[in-house]
Amino acid sequence: MVFGTLDRSASAVELDASVPVYQRVGGVSGNLSAIGSDTLNNLMTLWAEGFGERYPNVNIQIEGKGSATAPPALISGTAQLGPMSRAMKQEELDAFERRFGYRPTAIRVAVDALAIFAHRHNPLEGLTLAEVDGIFSTTRRLGAREDIRDWGQLGLPLWAGRRISLYGRNSASGTYGYFKQYALGKGDFKDNVKEQPGSSAVVQGVSSEEFAMGYAGVGYLTSGVRYVPLGQGGGQYFMPTYENCVSGRYPMSRFLLIYVNKPPGRGLNKLALEFLKFVLSADGQRMVLKDGYYPLPGQVIEEMRRGLTR
Repeated sequence: MVFGTLDRSASAVELDASVPVYQRVGGVSGNLSAIGSDTLNNLMTLWAEGFGERYPNVNIQIEGKGSATAPPALISGTAQLGPMSRAMKQEELDAFERRFGYRPTAIRVAVDALAIFAHRHNPLEGLTLAEVDGIFSTTRRLGAREDIRDWGQLGLPLWAGRRISLYGRNSASGTYGYFKQYALGKGDFKDNVKEQPGSSAVVQGVSSEEFAMGYAGVGYLTSGVRYVPLGQGGGQYFMPTYENCVSGRYPMSRFLLIYVNKPPGRGLNKLALEFLKFVLSADGQRMVLKDGYYPLPGQVIEEMRRGLTR
């Protein structure tokens, strides 16, 4: 039996019919740099390739080493786009405002769910957030009754005595920060969590160990792993489907973001503006589906597009 699989094909989720098709304009050329999230790295590459097909005289450089690298890149001017898988922290916003006198603009670009991954042969039915906290943290701020280190503690008697091998992201990652906040209640990670430089490395590690578990963005599902459904308690567990993320039933969903330096009352420069309009189009949102994430609802697209020019 296969547990916790999810259809990641484009046919599983339909784009909102109100999302506009991108219309090419004249006079777009130059260089654009994006520095930030590893989670968004593949998607940024798809967008850059699609945008480049429409504008051959545009060169887009992408560096994805973690969300924490985006704010300093925007502040220093070494990047015009700051992809992040979490919202900026207060100290990051304050540093930007000290430099420019106003806050950066956050553009929502896709819907993501942070998933717990287990080996594809793992029979676990689901986990509560309290259990996730008990597995990954030393502080257990979400109410776990015990320190969970053995698969037998999760109701798998045939795996009793088997230690849970843990994989996660490094501290530069927005995924690390999001997981720490929402799955650990801002508590502390266990020392035995094997920190990886990218989400694909987390999933690869879990797929190579039958008794492993890790966390990463929902878009990193491979044939070697499965999602573990999550719940708040009461015996109900939910898969990270689009419907469950939008409705709030799945407890770890989020918006993926691109931050930009946009002075109040002024539009972005033409190159950055057209790139983001492409991202916020039916063309760009199909690429979101292609990369395994979820497209934005039409209402959010409309709101974000308005914010680019005012």
